[in-house]
Amino acid sequence: MTEATVHSLKQTIQQDMVAALRAQDKERLGTLRLLIAAIKQREIDGRTILNDRDVVGVIEKMIKQRRESIQQYEQGHRADLAKKEADEITVLQNYLPQPATAADIDAAIQRAIDRTQAGSMKDMGKVMGILKEELQGRADLSTVSAKVKDRLS
Repeated sequence: MTEATVHSLKQTIQQDMVAALRAQDKERLGTLRLLIAAIKQREIDGRTILNDRDVVGVIEKMIKQRRESIQQYEQGHRADLAKKEADEITVLQNYLPQPATAADIDAAIQRAIDRTQAGSMKDMGKVMGILKEELQGRADLSTVSAKVKDRLS
């Protein structure tokens, strides 16, 4: 495939933002504008062009921030703001790869442990390095980390 025929995640997001603008979908448009701004900021900070994997990382970070905000809003009895954050998460999740199943995660953990010949907790960093590559955007890495800890301890 030539570079001109490759359709990147950034292009998809940009096109969806234009579609939301035309459809006057203010909530979706606002979320996509925030996402594009976060991507551009990361590109400026790193003086680089983000690939799809990096864009997925930006999306995951935004989702994590919104989940934390939801907890705080719920503690503060602000259901309206919590709902807004949850709606933004729904929009952002559309751009993540297909989620990994529990069986996929377990198999990936086993492959990573076998590949690194990990035998104790001191090998956890090596295992997680491999798993981050394989599961980023497809699984909650904090949950994966807890499973790895169980297997290595």
